Amino acid sequence: MRIVEGRAEDIDADRARTRELFEHTERTGEPAVRVWTPHRQVAFGRRDTRENGYDAAKRAAADHDFPVVERAVGGRAVAYTGTTVAFARAEPADDGITERYDRATADLRTAFEHLGVDARPGEPPDSFCPGSHSLQADGKIAGLAQRVTGDAALVAGIVLTRDAEEIAAVLDPIYAVLDVPFDPKSVG
Repeated sequence: MRIVEGRAEDIDADRARTRELFEHTERTGEPAVRVWTPHRQVAFGRRDTRENGYDAAKRAAADHDFPVVERAVGGRAVAYTGTTVAFARAEPADDGITERYDRATADLRTAFEHLGVDARPGEPPDSFCPGSHSLQADGKIAGLAQRVTGDAALVAGIVLTRDAEEIAAVLDPIYAVLDVPFDPKSVG
């Protein structure tokens, strides 16, 4: 397995590093994993970019000093503060989406368990980037997304380590203008 760790020099280089990781797996079939703390940013999903309030949402991110990016994996907006942990696991698409989600969720739960955190499947109501592949412990603390292209799959996720109040503060006005339910207290 190929292992890539650490943050690149800027947001674009970070995105390129993950794309290269995925393309390497697609070409060679060698699984790869990357763990890093992304630069401060709000990453909008494709659904966000099609909403009427998207321009206002980008302004809300900028008002909180968060650069804006658009991502191919995942649903709704997520905020990275610079201490938020991200991970991406690229692997051959030999099995189904459900199996990959189950494996990634189990691995995350085990990691949290080793840290003394009782991470449970699911998320509180009106969480950021709502989805069925999340973990919670006093709020949402992790979310997973997946993309399959050709012969490879990328399972990526976010883990909140701190800065819950800052994340809630930037996402609250963003979700409001996108007309997506959001409870700031749902951020773990």
